[in-house]
Amino acid sequence: MTESTAPEVEDTAVDDTAVDDTAVYDARSVVGGATHRAGFVSFIGRPNVGKSTLTNALVGEKVAITSSKPQTTRRAIRGIVHHEDGQLVLVDTPGMHRPRTLLGERLNSIVQTTIGDVDVIGFCLPANEKLGPGDKFISEQLDSFPRAKKVAIVTKIDATSRPAVAEQLMAVGELRDDWAAIIPISSTSKIQLDILAAELIKLMPVSPPLYPSGTVTDEGLEARISELIREAALEGVMDELPHSIAITIDDIVDREDKDLLEIYANLFVERDSQKGIIIGHGGERLQDVGGRARHEIEKLVGKQVFLSLRVKVAKEWQRNAKQLGRLGF
Repeated sequence: MTESTAPEVEDTAVDDTAVDDTAVYDARSVVGGATHRAGFVSFIGRPNVGKSTLTNALVGEKVAITSSKPQTTRRAIRGIVHHEDGQLVLVDTPGMHRPRTLLGERLNSIVQTTIGDVDVIGFCLPANEKLGPGDKFISEQLDSFPRAKKVAIVTKIDATSRPAVAEQLMAVGELRDDWAAIIPISSTSKIQLDILAAELIKLMPVSPPLYPSGTVTDEGLEARISELIREAALEGVMDELPHSIAITIDDIVDREDKDLLEIYANLFVERDSQKGIIIGHGGERLQDVGGRARHEIEKLVGKQVFLSLRVKVAKEWQRNAKQLGRLGF
């Protein structure tokens, strides 16, 4: 379905899952009296260095969307990792960068606010890319957060040679002198993820679990559905279009007469020309986006999904404070 009118943006309400305050544990009651640790770790780094992929790999379930497009993550997403001796609350943040739009400034603000409250900062640096000005810029920002322990996570070690990985590890070691640990990993090949989780737990304060067992994220259903639609829309688009896409949800209806979830969503772009790209010839591309999004949503909710997608234009919303607010930024 397409609609050519209405640059109007609908307000949406995110249903945040509350932590069960009744789940109280003795910090030393887990695993035969062994000390239990729990806390927050934020993964930061340049755009597209594997932060969301790492979050999903550690949680064991898709809680953050992934894409080859930079700046895919637009808010702090929490994923919860449960181990016998500890619990990690992973906070996946937008990539830090020098902003060129009001949206970019707000994404950087999310990162700054988030890492000011965590126990450990995991700085993700890809093994297959030499350190550059962006990495040094982020490292300088970390000096403003002396309380948090810093861990260097060298990602994508399966994407380059062993000598290149060794060279990157040495370069990362020279970037700062206060690393609590430097750990090379691969999220896609699951290399050393168990070592990373164990090291992060060691750095957490003694604490009972912060979330009940089985909880994988505190993201509400509407927010997760919105992100899955945006992930589908990002596939195959080029240039500036990925940054121009935003999703709102008008309604989610759980049908009582059949095992079906109806979702009515809007896909916003900034210009009429972009709307044509999203819709495609005869609506073919929009149908493809809807099909891929529906497939992922059905895996999330465990039932058949009807998805209605309308494409609308919100003129230059990335630079408009009012529009950003209406779109949830």
